[in-house]
Amino acid sequence: MKSFFQFLESTAVQQATRMGLNSDGHGGWYDKKGEFVAKTEKGQLKFFNKRQKVGERDPAQTETEKGLSGVKPAGAQQPAQEPVAKLPEAPPEVEKTKGTLTVAFGRFNPPTTGHEKLLNQVAKSSDEDDYIIVPSRSQDAKKNPLDADSKVSVMRQMFPKHSEKIVNDPANRTIFDVLKKAHNDGYAGVRVVGGADRQKEFDKLVNNYNGKLYQFDKVEVVSAGDRDPDADDVTGMSASKQRKAAAEGDLKSFMKGVPSSMEKKAAEELYKNIRKAMNIKEGWNLWEIAPKFDWEGLRENYIDEKIYQIGQLVENLNTGFIGRIIRRGANHLICVTEDNFMFKSWIKDVTESKKESYKPFTDVSGVPADQRLVGTDSLRKYTETMVPGSAYGKHFLNKYRKKSKE
Repeated sequence: MKSFFQFLESTAVQQATRMGLNSDGHGGWYDKKGEFVAKTEKGQLKFFNKRQKVGERDPAQTETEKGLSGVKPAGAQQPAQEPVAKLPEAPPEVEKTKGTLTVAFGRFNPPTTGHEKLLNQVAKSSDEDDYIIVPSRSQDAKKNPLDADSKVSVMRQMFPKHSEKIVNDPANRTIFDVLKKAHNDGYAGVRVVGGADRQKEFDKLVNNYNGKLYQFDKVEVVSAGDRDPDADDVTGMSASKQRKAAAEGDLKSFMKGVPSSMEKKAAEELYKNIRKAMNIKEGWNLWEIAPKFDWEGLRENYIDEKIYQIGQLVENLNTGFIGRIIRRGANHLICVTEDNFMFKSWIKDVTESKKESYKPFTDVSGVPADQRLVGTDSLRKYTETMVPGSAYGKHFLNKYRKKSKE
């Protein structure tokens, strides 16, 4: 039997469901446009920030609204990121014939001595040496200069002990792709290993979708330690430090981040290839290459709306999710994938995506962005439909009337 509080909670969920709202997993509710509109309080939906407009940056919230939305003061630990919208159908039933698969999913761009610690922890945490290392498919000139094939090749040279466990599969674009494959392969459990600063993010993400995208009897998230080589911070050896060294032409510092297992000539070739892929030119910006080293630069360009515009396609570098931006927050973005899957990302954790298979984004006007360019026939025709008496407008209205009579 439900308790009184459980009854209130289910009432709020039912009300939100009837209104077509999507949960963020923390008591907050988003509408279909990605706007944060309500929060569950004492079993009831409490609405707030009604002054915001769809497709625009949020107006400043009052102190009351900040409390409702869960906004924390600067320096406070931020909640883990997770998709917040439409859930897929239940995973297919698969006979569980295997034990637990241990997994590491990361950018490794470029691989460093620090990553060796992560790989060793993955192997140590595994059951009967059953583990895989899955480099993401992210690739761009600034934050991910190495393409997936090159990255895997380098990793196998740097970490020969783990070479057979490093997977190069184009189908593994996101952490969900990896887990769904493990489910389909008959594994009864999964163990995800990552840096300490991402442990909570992966723990919530992986567990929240167990039974929805995949089905495991046991799900674990293990920390590889406080030093995460893939994190963009100044402690320990990181991919960010290697990109920074390459951009600055500092071969000596770069070599410090290369394992001794890699020959000097191969390491120098890697350095040259990274510099070439980054296409370093005079006037390059540190915030584009390693955001954590220049947070103010990133923040300033974001506030000035020089980056990450509504409708732009971006990729979450931690999870591999790719989606269109539908809302710009203070330090974060709300995005939707081509499968109508909504996710939230901090601006430091995304990069512009050039995936071409994504369908044209349509905003609240109902007209695709590529049909609203000034000087095009598409824009002229659309504008004429809103002008009384125009030839194209009459054609549009007559066409609509014919359909109405049918």
